[in-house]
Amino acid sequence: MEFRHRSVLLEETISNLKVQANGIYVDGTLGGAGHALEICKQLSATGRFIGIDQDEAAIVAAGNRLSAYEKQVTIIRSNYCDMVQELNKRDITGVDGILLDLGVSSYQLDTAERGFTYRYDAPLDMRMDQRQEQTAGTIVNAYTEAELYRVIREYGEEQFAKNIAKHICAERQKAPIRTTGELVEIIKQSIPMKMRATGGHPAKKTFQALRIELNQELAVLEKSLDGMIRFLNDGGRICVITFHSLEDRIVKSIFRKNENPCICPPNFPVCVCGRVSQGRVITRKPILPGREELEENPRSKSAKLRVFERRT
Repeated sequence: MEFRHRSVLLEETISNLKVQANGIYVDGTLGGAGHALEICKQLSATGRFIGIDQDEAAIVAAGNRLSAYEKQVTIIRSNYCDMVQELNKRDITGVDGILLDLGVSSYQLDTAERGFTYRYDAPLDMRMDQRQEQTAGTIVNAYTEAELYRVIREYGEEQFAKNIAKHICAERQKAPIRTTGELVEIIKQSIPMKMRATGGHPAKKTFQALRIELNQELAVLEKSLDGMIRFLNDGGRICVITFHSLEDRIVKSIFRKNENPCICPPNFPVCVCGRVSQGRVITRKPILPGREELEENPRSKSAKLRVFERRT
């Protein structure tokens, strides 16, 4: 299947990056290179673009899409949490802009065998990086009931997490749960009929939770943002697009702490903690998709863009 992914908040993200023709820009979630292509169009011969992605299909698709800019472009197969390390290896000590688009790509959702969606019956996979051994099936069949409850409750914010975890454990004693279709049926049985009629697909929250746990999405985000902000050159910006409240909360909190990191008690006349501001939050409220984008691309519905500018 061809790698297709419609880039969300494209114009808003590119304008907020404030691309300089001779700057260095990094996309830590390269995907189908939609945002990347727009950045590359604005670079001069001395500008540089680095794209990072864990997904082999994304790497291939992005390489093809950016082929006209191959002299300026470097593509790396890695997790964005290793961004600073990977750039240092290539003698890059600072960049002018960083982009993270944290959504699952349309390609990943629409490729049934990747197992990301409850819409097709496929093996329980959900790996962003297919070099990884553990799959969503490993979690579903090996985690204890308490661990499953924690994951579904915390990462899915699912009110029926306890019942879903209980039903999963009961069913897997009969036979291992191998496919998304089998899991969807178990989830449906765990949720009262009247509740299934509202609030979207009954498996949506559990599938989100399993994907986040498997790929350690929130942990990676939380441990990466501070280092990325410090890696920006003076005036450089980081743009992060999130797709659910858990991600957005992390980004909002870390941006605020980098703007005002002081931990001194409010009654201290002067700061003595020595923590220095790293810059300023550009988006007091997140930027949301406009009506036109929402009509053209329903998957953009939950997208939020937050921007931070480095000041040294």
